[in-house]
Amino acid sequence: MSLPLPLEGLSAVVTGAGRGLGRAEALELARLGAAVVVNDFGQAGRDGSGAASAAPAEEVAAEIRAAGGRALAHTGDVADFQQAGELVESAIGAFGKLDILVNNAGILRDRMVFSMSEAEWDSVIRVHLKGHFNTTRYAAAHWRERSKAAGGAVYGRIVNTSSEAFLAGSAGQPNYAAAKGGIVGLTTSTALALAKYGVTANAICPRARTRMTEDVFACLEQPADGLDPLAPEHVASLVGYLASPAAARINGQLLVVHGGMVAVVERPRVAAKFDSKQEAFTYDELDAVLGPHYADRPAGETFAAAEVLGLKRG
Repeated sequence: MSLPLPLEGLSAVVTGAGRGLGRAEALELARLGAAVVVNDFGQAGRDGSGAASAAPAEEVAAEIRAAGGRALAHTGDVADFQQAGELVESAIGAFGKLDILVNNAGILRDRMVFSMSEAEWDSVIRVHLKGHFNTTRYAAAHWRERSKAAGGAVYGRIVNTSSEAFLAGSAGQPNYAAAKGGIVGLTTSTALALAKYGVTANAICPRARTRMTEDVFACLEQPADGLDPLAPEHVASLVGYLASPAAARINGQLLVVHGGMVAVVERPRVAAKFDSKQEAFTYDELDAVLGPHYADRPAGETFAAAEVLGLKRG
């Protein structure tokens, strides 16, 4: 007799799941037994030959169904508050409840801060940060109501997508780095707010070769044999684990994942503390304590943790 799959009986929403990371994540959740709502903003179109083609979300949902799983497609915009609510409701309506939310949808509009337009800033913040909030807000309300009705904890998992661009302070991505940093703040706040309802919220910083990052990793060749170190499948397995009952004690965490490696990022810690010898600091007193503290720091060192970019499987 075969053992039940880890996510059997659970339902999930994966945003930005028509291609790349989201697609791999949706397929992995389905492989582990979850019923999946595959979200990707975009309608049916035509391929290179002019023939009609299905929307990316529907193609992935059909792939899951063909493998024996349960899935439906949703082509709404998660950055639109109402459409994000409709996405969550589609899972509840189809599968009776929502158990897992994987926020992945995103775009890039890279430019140096002195060249960035308002539209380039707004669009990235809207899709990444607002999109994460929108779906989280509706899912959180669903779990809170279920918990009140049940008189106790329910099952809920959120996996959000941050980025090493936030950790390392990517110079050419001020909009993207800011949005991804905001997602970490949203994740830790959500983790604390929903813990009493049985819900966990964690964030990952994935590195993968996708359509969105094809220019970033264009210089890195794919191996002739074996799995590409930048394959989305390396990320999908961690998402599947964080969505499972086995990860119940993992909450409010940030993990870097790629190429067969998972790194747990430590929370910020206070490196130094200075107390004024008077009622309040003066300019001279601040110079006397902060000046020496930073005098011997390496040139260019900031709060950013650029060393994460050097992490690889050992």
